[in-house]
This record gives sequence, structure tokens and C-alpha cells, in this order.
Amino acid sequence: MSAMRTILSSGALVAVLGLGYGMWAIISPGEERRRELIKNLPESNPVRMEETRKRNILVMQALKEAAETSDNIARGFGGPPK
Repeated sequence: MSAMRTILSSGALVAVLGLGYGMWAIISPGEERRRELIKNLPESNPVRMEETRKRNILVMQALKEAAETSDNIARGFGGPPK
């Protein structure tokens, strides 16, 4: 009886894994759709990419300034301390 239970549970596990893989294969986009998605990403637009770089530089500058100061800059924007 134990061998039968092991065989059935192994078969069920293989069936569930097969079902999951089948559903993933159906849902995932095809190669042509994937190329179209990559082509339309914001990073493929040079102007958008430059804006992102500038924004990242500003954020990193703000973080660097915040790390170099001993003041709690988060407290200054929320109003009076509690």
C-alpha cells in the first residue's frame, strides 16, 4: 500500500508540474511579441534614457548630501517634531 501511495503522489506531483509548465508556456509571450515589448521599453528611447540618468544623478546627489550632514533632514519636511 505504501508503494502505491508513493507512486500516486509522485504521479500527482509530475502532473502538477506539467500543468504549471503548460500554463506558463501558454501565457508567456512569443519571440515576436517579446521583441516588440523590448523595442517599446522606455530605456530604448535616448531622450527618456537621458532624463532618467539626470534624475538618478540628482537623487544620488541628494543622498550624498544627506549622508554627509549630521542633521535629520527627514524631520524638516514633516512639520514640528512629535
